Amino acid sequence: MRITGLGHAGMFIETAGGSILCDPVVGPSFFGSWFPFPDNRGLDWERIGADADFLYISHRHRDHFDPQLLQRYVRRDIPVLLPDYPTDDLETDLRALGFENIVYTQAGVPLEYDGVRIMVTPLRAPSDGPIGDSSLSVDDGTASVLNQNDSHPLDLEKLLTFGTPDAYFTQVSGAIWWPMVYDLPQDAKQNFARLKRDAQNKRAMYYIDKVGAEHVFPMAGPPMFLRDELFRFNGYGLEDDSIFTDQAQFLEHMATQSPEQKGYLFVPGTQVDLDHRDLTITQTLYTDAEIERIFTDKWGYLEEQRASRQAEIAAEVATRAAVLPPAEMLAAIKEWWEPLLRRARTIRNGVGGNVRFRIGELDMVVDFPKAKVREYAGEDCIYWYTIPADLVSTNIADHEIDWSNSIFLSMQFEVGRSGKFNEFLTTFLKCLSRDRIEYVENWYAEQSDQTEDAELGDWMVQRRCPHLRADLTKTGKIEDGVLTCSLHDWKWDLASGRCLTTQGHPIRSSRIIETGAPAAVATV
Repeated sequence: MRITGLGHAGMFIETAGGSILCDPVVGPSFFGSWFPFPDNRGLDWERIGADADFLYISHRHRDHFDPQLLQRYVRRDIPVLLPDYPTDDLETDLRALGFENIVYTQAGVPLEYDGVRIMVTPLRAPSDGPIGDSSLSVDDGTASVLNQNDSHPLDLEKLLTFGTPDAYFTQVSGAIWWPMVYDLPQDAKQNFARLKRDAQNKRAMYYIDKVGAEHVFPMAGPPMFLRDELFRFNGYGLEDDSIFTDQAQFLEHMATQSPEQKGYLFVPGTQVDLDHRDLTITQTLYTDAEIERIFTDKWGYLEEQRASRQAEIAAEVATRAAVLPPAEMLAAIKEWWEPLLRRARTIRNGVGGNVRFRIGELDMVVDFPKAKVREYAGEDCIYWYTIPADLVSTNIADHEIDWSNSIFLSMQFEVGRSGKFNEFLTTFLKCLSRDRIEYVENWYAEQSDQTEDAELGDWMVQRRCPHLRADLTKTGKIEDGVLTCSLHDWKWDLASGRCLTTQGHPIRSSRIIETGAPAAVATV
C-alpha cells in the first residue's frame, strides 16, 4: 500500500485493488483565509485526479472539501464514498458539482472491492464538524490504515473492530477561532491559547495511545494565514496568542510524552510505502533541506508565501456579493432565521438571551427567547459579533446554511461574550436550514441520560459524558473535585454537577462516603 500526502488532511491511498483520493484541497478556503501548510500546488494534480478509483470527502468543512479543485481535476463518474450523515448537505453539494456515482456507505460497516476492505465511520452530533465528521479505514491485505483526520470518535472499540491499523493519520491542530478573534485582554488571550494547544495535544495523545498503531502521522493542520490582517495568527502567533501546532512541533511533543511511539512528518509529497509492518518513507515534492527550512524558518517561509499569493486573495474578494443595504439585509435575515428560531425550542432555551450582530452599517439583535430578529435598541446581550457586511451579503446570496464553515473559520470577524462559551448559539449558526434544525432538536431531545453510573475515584458519576456521550470511565479524570473529559477538555464541578465549560449540560454525580453508599446526587 502507498499513501501520498496531499496537504492538510488530503491523501492519496493506492492499494492492490484500487486507489482512494481523500479530502484534496488547494484553496484558499473560508473566504480566502486558509491555505494548506506547506504549499501543495506543486503536486501532480492532473495525474492524481485521473488515477483515482474512488473519491472520499470526510465532511463538508472547506479545508476538506474544495469544489474548484474537484471540478478541475476529478472525473465526474468516479464512485464517491459518502459518509452516512443525518442530513444530505454533502451529497447535495457533490451532486451540484456533477458527481452522481454515489456509494452510500453504512456507519461502521465494511465494504469490499477487489480484495480491499473499506469502512467509513461517521459522527453525527451537532458539534461534530458541520453536523457530521468521519474517518476512513482501509485494508488491502498488505497493510491497513486509519485516516481519522478531524473526527473524534467516541466508540474506539467499535471503530477498531476493523482491526488495529499499521499506520494512523490524525488531526493534531484543530480548526477553531477561539481565542484569536475574541475581545479579551492580551494576557488572557495568551493564556487561553496555551490551554487550547495543551488540550489539543492531550486529545491527540489520547487517541494515539488508544488506537495503538505502530506508525503515527500527524496531519490536518495547521493552515497558513496569508491575509495581512490574519498573518500574525500563524502557528502559535507572533504574540503567543494562537493555537495552531504544526506537524514538527507535535512530533517533538509526542517524543517527550511517548518516546517509544514512532511518529513521522507527513507533508505534501510525503510518500509512505507500507508492507504490513515494514515502512519506507520518501519525499517526492520537497527536498529534505527544503522541509527542514520550512519548519525551522517558518516565519520566513510564511512571508514568502504571503508575498507571492496576494493575487489569490484578491481573486476571492472579487467573487463576493455586493453589500446589501442595512434594511434589506435585516429583512433577509429576519425572513430566513425567524422560522428556524420558532422550530428551535431547545436551542432558544439554551442560548437564553439576546445576541447582537454589527454587520457594516446594520446593528441588529437576535432575541432567542422570543424567536425574533430586529434592530438593536440597547438591550443587554450575552454575545456580540462584528462581521464585515460583504461576508454576510455573500452568505445571504449563497444561502450558506453553516456560518461556522464560512464566516467564523475565516477569522475575519470579532466577537465578545458575557460569561462562558454557549454551544447552543454556535450550533444554531451552523444549522441555518429546516433539516438541520429539526435534526439537532431531535438529537438534543434524545440526550436525557438514562445510562448506568460508574465509580471514578471517590465519586459516582453518570457513565456517559453530557457533551457527546463519551464513556467517562475511559476519558474522565478527576482532580480537586473537577471532572475533565479528555476528548474535548470539558469540565464539571462534581459537588454541584454544574458544567464549567458552557451553559447547560449538567452531570449526575455524587461523592462516595465511607460506608460505600453515595451521598445525595447533584442534579443542577
